[in-house]
Amino acid sequence: MPTTQTAPRGRILLVGATGLVGRAAHALLTPRYDVVTAGPDGCDRYLDLENTDSILAAVADPGDGGWAAVACAAGLGRFAPLHTIMPAPMAQSVYGQGLANKLLGQVNLTLAAREHLREGGSVTLVTGVATQHTLPGASGFTMANAAIEGFVRAAAIELPRGIRINVVSPGVLAESPPAVFELFAGFEPVPAARVAKAYLRSIEGGQTGQVFTVW
Repeated sequence: MPTTQTAPRGRILLVGATGLVGRAAHALLTPRYDVVTAGPDGCDRYLDLENTDSILAAVADPGDGGWAAVACAAGLGRFAPLHTIMPAPMAQSVYGQGLANKLLGQVNLTLAAREHLREGGSVTLVTGVATQHTLPGASGFTMANAAIEGFVRAAAIELPRGIRINVVSPGVLAESPPAVFELFAGFEPVPAARVAKAYLRSIEGGQTGQVFTVW
């Protein structure tokens, strides 16, 4: 008996598709969408979250009808004990990478995607468990994550054409290397495949301005 293939529901730009969460999201979304990957290495389109020109170029040319969704599973920052962090301009600060990459990079991705999403499309950003449950050395992640989640709540009431925006906040991943578990001692690991389901929920659900926690 012949099998019937479901036509793709549209094109998705997936940023960070080579990471643990990104690979799981890619595997879940690919049977349902035409997924275009973006990142610094090994992706369909080059994108560096600290390079605005690369964001603009990667988001452009979504094909007929615009992107169904733009989703991000990437964002860099640094762990450092607070007592070691000295006052410094952002470019020299320990906090600089998290603010330039994870925070402003995802904000710029949203702003760039706005004009290339189809009506009713969506943006999904990423934060993490350290937003609510911080730990020693994670002040930079907590700061950047909290700012991203605040941006999502604010942007949700202003995005045009019914575009929705949400954020996925994963816990420590079960697939992480041992050194990561040392940083997140006592936290319950979650499989990347479970985090990927939160991306699907954000893309296909009707909610906006929400934080989907997976921990």
